[in-house]
Amino acid sequence: MKNRNFNDWLSYFRNSIADYGYYIDFEKVHNNVNNIKVELNILNSLIGSKNIEKDFKNLIAEYPKVIKCIPLLLAVRANEIYAIDEDGAFKYNFKEPNLSVEQYKVFMRKTGLFDLIQNHIISNLVDYATGVETGLDSNGRKNRGGHLMENLVENFIKKAGFIKDKNYFKEMYIHQITEKWEIDLSAISNQGKSEKRFDFVVKTDNMIYGIETNFYTGGGSKLNETARSYKQIAGECKDIANFTFVWFTDGKGWTSARHNLEETFDVMEHIYSINDLENGIIKEVFK
Repeated sequence: MKNRNFNDWLSYFRNSIADYGYYIDFEKVHNNVNNIKVELNILNSLIGSKNIEKDFKNLIAEYPKVIKCIPLLLAVRANEIYAIDEDGAFKYNFKEPNLSVEQYKVFMRKTGLFDLIQNHIISNLVDYATGVETGLDSNGRKNRGGHLMENLVENFIKKAGFIKDKNYFKEMYIHQITEKWEIDLSAISNQGKSEKRFDFVVKTDNMIYGIETNFYTGGGSKLNETARSYKQIAGECKDIANFTFVWFTDGKGWTSARHNLEETFDVMEHIYSINDLENGIIKEVFK
C-alpha cells in the first residue's frame, strides 16, 4: 500500500454515510410520547376552553400528574425550568411541583401555552407532542452520526470472518490489551500515565491491531488535532512488536484539512478509507 497516491485516495472520500435510521429514531419518539400520553389526553380537555385559567386550575387539582408533560410542550427535556422577568425569577419543578398553582398559571400564560391550547392553534396535544419529540430527536443526529463509521467498519470486520469477543473486540483500553495479551504498550501510554481507548482491537495469530475510526462531514480544528495525534501514535507503535495501529477515516470534511491528513498519510502505512474497505483491505491487512 506504500505506493498509493494521496490525491487519488482522497478523491474517493464520501459526502455522507448516513443510514436510514440516522435521521429520526421514531421508536424512541413514540416511546417518549407514550410515557405521557394519558396526561396529554387529559390536557386535551383544555383545547378551546372559554376560561382556560380556571379550567387549568381545576384540572391540576383533580389530575396533578398532568403537570409533568408541560416541559415537552416547550420542547424542553428537563424537569425544571427557570424563568425570569420584571416580576421576579422562578424555578418551576414539573416532576415535584414546588410552586402554587397560581404561579404555574403565570408560567402557562407567559410562555404562550394557554394561547396555544385555548385558541385552537393546535387540535391535539398528543400529535403536537409527537412533532416536538421528532424535532428534539433530530438533535441526536450528532451522536448517532458519531457511531455510523464505527458501525460500518464493524460490519466489514464481521464480513472478513472475525467474531466479536473472540478475535475482535470493541472499545478496548490499553491496560485491557496489556492484561489480555501481556504486551507492553507503554510507548503509546506515556509509560502508563495516560489511558488510550481503541474503537476496535482485532487479534490474529501473529498480530494485535488497534483500530480507530472516524468520519467528518465538515471541517474544523478537530480534524487537524486528530491527524497529528494519530500520526504520533503511528510513530510510537513502530517499535512495538506484534502490534499495529490502523486508522479508518473518510468524509469530505477532510478537504479543508487535507495538508495535515496528507502528512499523516505519508508516514502512516495503515490508514484507509471506505473505498479501501469495499476493496477488501481488511482481509489483505489483518493476517
